[in-house]
Amino acid sequence: MEYKRITQSIFVRMDPGEEILEQLELVAEREHITLASVSGLGAVNEFTVGVYKTTEKQYLSKRFTGAYEIVSLTGTITTKDGAFYPHLHMSAGNERGQVFGGHLNHAVVSATAELVLTVIDGTVERRFDETIGLNLMKFN
Repeated sequence: MEYKRITQSIFVRMDPGEEILEQLELVAEREHITLASVSGLGAVNEFTVGVYKTTEKQYLSKRFTGAYEIVSLTGTITTKDGAFYPHLHMSAGNERGQVFGGHLNHAVVSATAELVLTVIDGTVERRFDETIGLNLMKFN
């Protein structure tokens, strides 16, 4: 992985075999990022995404393997208990044009991944919400 910071934007290139969330955390730690928006694209050969079932308060995840192009990767970096907390969604398409996506749990780069982080001054902390069953952004 390599990256370049230009004022409040960080351009990241990930390489084959690298896991997207792990590399994103490395950049956030090195650059002291507590709040940012994230967007990206690229290619993966393994990824796991999920859907949150609100009635059951649990994620249902599905793992995909093979040749996939990231159609969209978007989300935020915030903090929970002062630590790095990513919330990303990803959709990826196969050679037949079928696209699968959801909450990103894991993704391994096959060729490259290009992410842009827009760093925002400040911090937004997350706290567990019993009613929803998720770590939600808290503003007070």
